[in-house]
Amino acid sequence: LMLVNDPDFEAAPGSDLAGKFDGLGMTYYGRWVYKFEEAARRGAAGVLVIHETAGAGYPWTTLQNSSTAAGLDIVRADPEAERVQAQGWIQQPVAARLMQAAGLDFAALKASAQSTDFRPVDLTGVTMSIDFGQKFERQTTRNVVAKLTGTTHPDETVMFGAHWDAYGHATPNAKGDDIYNGAVDNASGVAGVLELARLFAEAPRTERTTMFVSWAAEEAGLLGAYFYAAHPIVPLEKTVANIMMDSLLPGPAEAEIVIIGYGKTDLQDRLAKDAEAVGRSLIADPAPQVGAFYRSDHFPLAKMGVPALFAAAGFTGASEASRIYVRDRYHQPTDDW
Repeated sequence: LMLVNDPDFEAAPGSDLAGKFDGLGMTYYGRWVYKFEEAARRGAAGVLVIHETAGAGYPWTTLQNSSTAAGLDIVRADPEAERVQAQGWIQQPVAARLMQAAGLDFAALKASAQSTDFRPVDLTGVTMSIDFGQKFERQTTRNVVAKLTGTTHPDETVMFGAHWDAYGHATPNAKGDDIYNGAVDNASGVAGVLELARLFAEAPRTERTTMFVSWAAEEAGLLGAYFYAAHPIVPLEKTVANIMMDSLLPGPAEAEIVIIGYGKTDLQDRLAKDAEAVGRSLIADPAPQVGAFYRSDHFPLAKMGVPALFAAAGFTGASEASRIYVRDRYHQPTDDW
């Protein structure tokens, strides 16, 4: 069992742990993906991340809606070394009952985990067995790529990307709708990339090569982007910028542009100058605790050193529309036109 987010997420100000990671802002080490990876590296047979809404950044219903579709993974050279046999989430009250059965208290354990000398604790007498049928199929999906070759520096590439997948058919909602359309997440981003491609194609060629990518299987764990990072079609060291378009929230024009991962790249300095020229400004992510920088397709390439820029349209935190979208539509059949 692992807690979600970083150890210092709720650390008391002035404590030994405060600020050891990024405080309220989630780092990659707080992401469930990293916890699954680390569990595999340490030889765990299974791992469950304890869900708490504040730490995860989304309610349990988001996980329910996201987990009913078929699971996907890319073909791996050594899957047992990279994936535990069983990985998933567990609700906090259920985890607390398991700890109580072992004579332990969840709140006390969580508090002790917020100290620098914490060590894992055995749940004596608590065991877990899993038995359910699975059907494995090998399928082929595609990252869709187009490019316009540059004039002066054709070996250097600027990428614009958006994932084209959603969840397809999954758990029906109260109205019986089982189609997870993904209108905002992320048909909006794909539309943005297509429009950019059209505009670039109609304009004189740029000095650098421009690449437009529609990523596959983002919702399954950034799989298309991870595959590309391992098998790039242009050298990653010559990919000078990767600009992500993920979830463009429809609504009134806003002067502020949210930068997901504010301060992680000097690309935002260039954007800030251009934004200022048209009366706009950049602001930091108002919800850094959800770790959004690590949840879209730029990240697998960013891990390899490719500069990334992730600007979020409409999600300023002050926007009522953004709060309603996350609550009522995100990863639900209601994310529709």
